[in-house]
Parts: sequence; C-alpha cells; structure tokens
Amino acid sequence: METTIKDVAKYAGVGVGTVSRVINNEKSVGEKTRKKVLDAMKALNYSRNNMAFRLRKNETRIIALLVPVINHPFFAKLAYYVEDEASRFGYSVLLVSSQQKVDKEAEIITKITHREVDGAVFVTHYMHEEDELQKCPIVSIDRTFGKDIPYVTSDNYDATRSAVKYMIDRGAKRVGFIGSKPLVNSEVMERERAYLDVMTEYNMPARIVNEVIQHGEEPVVVADFLEKYADVDGVFVSGYTLSQYFYEAATEQGKKIPDDLQIVSYDGIFKQWGISNITSVEQPIEEMARQVVRLLIKKIHNEETCQRTVLKTKFVLGTTTK
Repeated sequence: METTIKDVAKYAGVGVGTVSRVINNEKSVGEKTRKKVLDAMKALNYSRNNMAFRLRKNETRIIALLVPVINHPFFAKLAYYVEDEASRFGYSVLLVSSQQKVDKEAEIITKITHREVDGAVFVTHYMHEEDELQKCPIVSIDRTFGKDIPYVTSDNYDATRSAVKYMIDRGAKRVGFIGSKPLVNSEVMERERAYLDVMTEYNMPARIVNEVIQHGEEPVVVADFLEKYADVDGVFVSGYTLSQYFYEAATEQGKKIPDDLQIVSYDGIFKQWGISNITSVEQPIEEMARQVVRLLIKKIHNEETCQRTVLKTKFVLGTTTK
C-alpha cells in the first residue's frame, strides 16, 4: 500500500497540516519539526503526486546548480551537498557544467524564465545583465550580481590576512601571492586585498601574480610566478589547483619545503592528496552548500533573504609551514 501524508504525520508525531506545510516549504514550521517530518518522509519512502503538485503550484521542484567545471574537488564536493540539502526540501538538482561557455549559463536563465526549473545556484566566471538576473530566483557563491541576488561566501579577507601573517611570524621575509582573478565581481578578490594590506603593514614589496586564467592554464601561471620571484620564502596560493601545481613546481626546482619556502593555500581539500599535507585555509563547503540551497528556496517562494552570508573558515596546519 502506498504511503500517505497521514502515515508521515503519524510517524513524525505531528499533524497532517504540519506535514503539508513542510512539503510546501512554508516558513511557519520550526527547524526541529521540519527535520522530524523530512526524516519521516525519508524513512517511509514517501512520494507525493508530483505532477498534481506542479499543476497546483506551477513549480517543477527542480533547481539548477551551475558550476564552471565538475572535475574540481571544490565543485564536486559542493555539488554533493547541494543535492543532499535540496532533497531534504523535496527538490531535485540539475547539474550543469558551463565548461567556461557563457551560452550555457544563458540557457539556464532561459529555463528559469520559461519555468523549466524553479531557480539556480550560480557559480560563474561570467557577468550577466543584472536586470535579467533579478527576474529569476538565483543565488550565488562568492559572486556578487546585485543587491537583490543573495550570495554565500567565506571570510576571505580575514582568513588570508591571518595566513600571510602566520608565515611572516615564522620567519618569511619575501612573501608572495599567486591567484586566479575572476572576471566577475567576487569576494575572492578580498584575498588579494588582504595580502597587499599585510605587505603595506610590514613594509614589504608585493610579489604577486593574479591574472584572469582558464581552468587548465595553472601551470603557466605558476611558471611565470617562479620565474619573476625566484627569491620568495613564503607564498599564499589562492586556490586548490594552483596550490597543487605550485607545490610540484617548487619541489622540482629543488626548494625544501618549509625550510626554503613556506606555502599556505586557500581551499583545504588536501586530506586525500598524497603529495603533501599543505597548510591551508579550509572553507566550510558543506555549510556553504546547505546555506545556498536554503536561500534559493526562500527566493523561489518570495521570502525575505539577506544579501551576504559570510561563513568562518578554519586554519589547518600541515607540513608546508614552520
């Protein structure tokens, strides 16, 4: 016999009306009660009549997650938790890898306006017309598109500032910065600003390469940096992939890490990486993913949202600093 909404209510110990409000994602239900209902739905394998629901609500119960590439640890982990959180609220996720093609991003905007999906999480390298985006339920990670489009980010400035000073406190005197500059307005640029502020504070010359690059061009940027600043004894690397290439290139040049060169990376996704346990600023990817889904669902239902949500990072010591 098919599980009914009454079965879910009984299992969760709540009324049928409460279950209905959770299904419809109404904000009047507390988080603890919502979780009880969602857990009951999962335990009973409850599935409502989705077609009837869509006809009544004019919703697809599908959200899109748009990322530049999927074969990157940050985006892969983000996608996992976005899908997990979306399923808790009864949504499916359409995963789109734009492969750095702006046309693929425009297609998702069209799908939203045509009601083929209810909304989207945009993690993009491209700018879009703000007026066009504001017509759609969209949220972002790191990227800022305008005052009506919320985004989730980490404490880029404070975390970078602390990490750079950490190396200086441990003897680094010629500290560099290597990064990939986004084409869009992004909180990622706060990392460069923090680095430059520390260099000014300590009266040190900036040694920086931070350019707009495509995924796959990291080795060229790393080689350029090491050629320009062969004397560096401390480097802050803005991103996992750059950190990997930088570590490999530095060791190939015979640099002893951390004795000759200290390295700190932004993005702490190194636990399963066998080359090195890099000291890193670890972003709370799971929390970022869950927050961005909750914000998007609020946008879909025209609920009030805050524009900027900042989450704390964690400084994880490895073997690349003294």
